[in-house]
Amino acid sequence: MREQQHQPLPRLWPFKNVFYGWAVVGTSALVSFAQVPMYGPVLSVFVNPIEQELGWARWETSVAFALGSLGGSVFSSIIGGQLDRYGARTAVVVAGMIVTGVLLGLAVMTEPWHFWGLFGLGRTSALAGVNLGVTVALGNWFIRKRGRAVSFMSIGLRAGQAMVPLVIATPIILAYSWRHAYVALAVMTFLLIALPGWLFIRRRPEDFGLLPDGARPDEAAGQRADIRGQDADGEVSFTLAEAKRTASFWLLTIATMTVFFAQTAVNVHAVPSVEDRGVSPAFSGAFVFIIMGTAALSSYAWGAFMDKVHVRWGTALATVLSAVAMIILLFADNIPVAIVFGVVFGLGTGGWTIAQTVIFANYYGRRHLGAIRGLSQLLAGPVSATGAVLAGAIKDLTESYELAFLIFFVALVVVLMAVLLAKPPRKPVSNA
Repeated sequence: MREQQHQPLPRLWPFKNVFYGWAVVGTSALVSFAQVPMYGPVLSVFVNPIEQELGWARWETSVAFALGSLGGSVFSSIIGGQLDRYGARTAVVVAGMIVTGVLLGLAVMTEPWHFWGLFGLGRTSALAGVNLGVTVALGNWFIRKRGRAVSFMSIGLRAGQAMVPLVIATPIILAYSWRHAYVALAVMTFLLIALPGWLFIRRRPEDFGLLPDGARPDEAAGQRADIRGQDADGEVSFTLAEAKRTASFWLLTIATMTVFFAQTAVNVHAVPSVEDRGVSPAFSGAFVFIIMGTAALSSYAWGAFMDKVHVRWGTALATVLSAVAMIILLFADNIPVAIVFGVVFGLGTGGWTIAQTVIFANYYGRRHLGAIRGLSQLLAGPVSATGAVLAGAIKDLTESYELAFLIFFVALVVVLMAVLLAKPPRKPVSNA
């Protein structure tokens, strides 16, 4: 009876003898690459051209980013439970269509409120639809190889953040205008998010009569023991209510909100900060490429490391690198120091991209991962969204980013403490 309910694998998947989870991995990498126009590194190369044409203040461009981050956290809490029930396919496709429309709207905007509404909507869709969707999907398809699977998604995301400013956005901005660049990015998002997402994203392996990692039935019982060191018959998953009763959930939420309070703000303001101190705007695309290229190239190593060594230690190391980068950025008034910052910050960013997905999945399991991540992002959103606005306001008031970067350094010390205290939780014993 149960066998008859299994769905067939998509016909367009050509590698019938390869575990289908790798199709989800490849698609996740592709759509992650294409969603990057809604992220800080790509926005950063638009900041000065938009301000120069439209006469906006730095805080006005930062508000749009903050609104999108806040919206993403709110809608993640709503969408998370639906991802657990129905999978990420529809969420990714709809989000891709919204981002496409948003980018076309940005190409013709003239007022700050146009930017706030459009970019806010697009970033909300990217975070709650594309990013949360693919991370939940990968968490469902992999357990033992989860870190490595997530690393390919991270490679796609960070490669997009590296390549899009260098190869697409900056050349078009310099040759034509930032408006033309947004039109080009709209075409990219439609082709690389909506179509692949509909064709290949699927909910979880059990829907197709498969097991996570492509495991055989006799291997399934040992998978959670490998990851948690517990004797469990199959995977151990926490419900949302059970997760909320653990100290680690709150510590990880504090760590997540605080790290992205700092990281996303730096993604937006790193390029303007070095340009303001005399580095040529022509270097901006290469600067973003160095940061995100390093994050992309280090992603597989981070994923393998977190599969072999406890994810908490990998997360702590990534946090230390990010904190060191804040100090380097204070002195980045020339290209060599900017390059050193880019490499160190890129390593920290690459590590945290893996960690934020793997640590929640490894601690709390697959079955309710969307709901658990959604609530965590809802709680984290209001804090993480303020980083970019705070940095922009400090720059406008003091004509310097120095105070902002020092605040971010302190924030990352708080992150490190929270991560080190967040020990793996134990599943409550059922009386049933």
